[in-house]
Amino acid sequence: MSHDLLVRLILLLPLAGAVLLGVLPLFMPALRRREGLIGTIGTSVVVIPFAIAVYLFVSYGGDPVTVSYFTWMEAAELSVDFAYRIDELSLIMTLIVTGVGGVIHLYSAGYMHGDPGFWRFFAYLNLFIFAMLNLVLANNLVVLFLGWEGVGLCSYLLIGFWYTDLKNSAAANKAFIVNRIGDFAFLMAMFLIFSELGSLSFDVLLTDAASVLSAETIDYIVLLLFIGATGKSAQIPLFVWLPDAMAGPTPVSALIHAATMVTSGLYLLARMSPIVLETEVVMMIIAVVGALTAIMAATIAITQNDIKKVLAYSTVSQLGYMFMAAGVGAFFVAIFHVLTHAFFKACLFLGSGSVIHSMEHVEHELEHEGEDVSDFDPQDMRTMGNLQEYMPSTGWTYFIATLAISGIPLLAGFFSKDEILFKAFEYGYDGNTYAMFVWVVGVITAALTALYMTRSYYLTFMGEERWPLADKIHPHESSLKMTVPLWILAGGSLVTGFLGLPAVIKDGKWNWIHHYLGANYGGPVAEASVSAHVPVSLEWGLIGLSSAIAVGVFFFARSVYLSQGIAFDVSLKERLGGLYELWEHKYRWDDFYDNVVVEALINQISRDGLAPFDSKIVDGAVNGLASATQESSNLLRRIQTGVVQNYALALVFGVVLVIGLMIFGG
Repeated sequence: MSHDLLVRLILLLPLAGAVLLGVLPLFMPALRRREGLIGTIGTSVVVIPFAIAVYLFVSYGGDPVTVSYFTWMEAAELSVDFAYRIDELSLIMTLIVTGVGGVIHLYSAGYMHGDPGFWRFFAYLNLFIFAMLNLVLANNLVVLFLGWEGVGLCSYLLIGFWYTDLKNSAAANKAFIVNRIGDFAFLMAMFLIFSELGSLSFDVLLTDAASVLSAETIDYIVLLLFIGATGKSAQIPLFVWLPDAMAGPTPVSALIHAATMVTSGLYLLARMSPIVLETEVVMMIIAVVGALTAIMAATIAITQNDIKKVLAYSTVSQLGYMFMAAGVGAFFVAIFHVLTHAFFKACLFLGSGSVIHSMEHVEHELEHEGEDVSDFDPQDMRTMGNLQEYMPSTGWTYFIATLAISGIPLLAGFFSKDEILFKAFEYGYDGNTYAMFVWVVGVITAALTALYMTRSYYLTFMGEERWPLADKIHPHESSLKMTVPLWILAGGSLVTGFLGLPAVIKDGKWNWIHHYLGANYGGPVAEASVSAHVPVSLEWGLIGLSSAIAVGVFFFARSVYLSQGIAFDVSLKERLGGLYELWEHKYRWDDFYDNVVVEALINQISRDGLAPFDSKIVDGAVNGLASATQESSNLLRRIQTGVVQNYALALVFGVVLVIGLMIFGG
């Protein structure tokens, strides 16, 4: 089959699913109750593109393929084709989006069972996949921006899916508004690129931009692109929307946080890496912001009791790791972490959804028993404990994903995270002070990650049962529609790390991700066992250090939370005092935005600056025009007497006037 047809199918199938599931039930209400049919269609239109992407991946010859369908925009010097690009980066991202996205769709069929908006939910999910595929397959910045804005719209629809709850609507609005800041910077970068280069096509950008554009122009372009990326990929200072995105159904959290929207900012930088690599200063900013975001979110995660909030801040922290890799030029390593993170983070989020489902059952049972459940929160880990006994599949898969994200050796997260730390160390070893700072922060963050993730597992699945009437009411395991996807994702958390074994093993021959992406995204393919800068013994030492930290912190956290449980959190809060409180209140970022940005700046400017202008100038002009219209109509209506003779006289007068003008005017 031609690439033209295959790419068309990859894109149009999810779009067709969104249209079918979103439109037909409006005219055929009986379809809304056909959950089996809806789930099958919604999942199939994502799984089939995954199969096609696998075929393209296997048959890819090594040279980028461009598929252009029609000219979308053409005016003067501007010419934008509706075109897509098949290369190493777009293929890997397409596999992640459709593969992990398909598993999340399968899980959703079980999670959303019985929801009256079941059909609408799958329509939004399919539309989300379509938008994300436009983003990762685009061959120019305009089509990429179409997907960029599309995932923003879909995130708004999905986060606010249960819109009757004001909290959900507010979270959706927050995500939409905060992302507009980054989107504006992205647009400015596009305008600057076009004004200086005359094209927005990657065929031109990836080959000519670095040699044609001045160093100053490249600095501005990359800085604007990075600001755009901080919005979508939740970096300081635009990360505040992501934790609130937990308001949507849990599959939404998995889709947004693991495989799609939040990685789009990093993908943009990786796609534009030939330009990014030309600016040392902005790369330093990217790496430092990534490091600060990673450690900030990790410290916040330690203090959270909502299981989904822990995972949300974990996502922000892991995205920080990806930007650390991009900031030291190792884009292929950042994409490697995108791949491993997609599996273990999706597994963790879907596992938390399984837990929440079960705890909601406990809540209903407590209500049935006449218990007061006003303070019961099915997402609060303090009301859980010993769920491993009742939910073995959920517990074991969550445990595997916890080990993976914690960096325990031989699991996926260990290999990708260790590679990021090594690249930062290597860059710093060569004399870049900021890179060594990034490495130190990354190591500390790795320890914090192992701490808060082990805490989440043992508070949830081990220890004593802490919900009311625990001797009488028990949680239950989720259906196969939910547990089978968990095992698939847990399997990915176990094996995907072996795609990027450290270069010291087998002289780098087993580091597939480096050979596949390294030549075009952050450095030449390694032929020697290690970098020329770092001795082999030192790299082995770094691997041993990260392994020891992950394992040591894991067993420490396991010990304290098995023996003390939530009492350890109380004692930790007492020891750290104000610092713990600062973490617990999320460094007061939301307070800053509410009090300074929203109230002091936006509302103040609106009230004191724009309101008078609006009322006196805008309203004055509108009201003045309305008054003039009213007065003129009052005058004109006086001649509407209803007397035929008056109309005849006016007609004669008009005819005489016209004849007179014709005679004397000539």
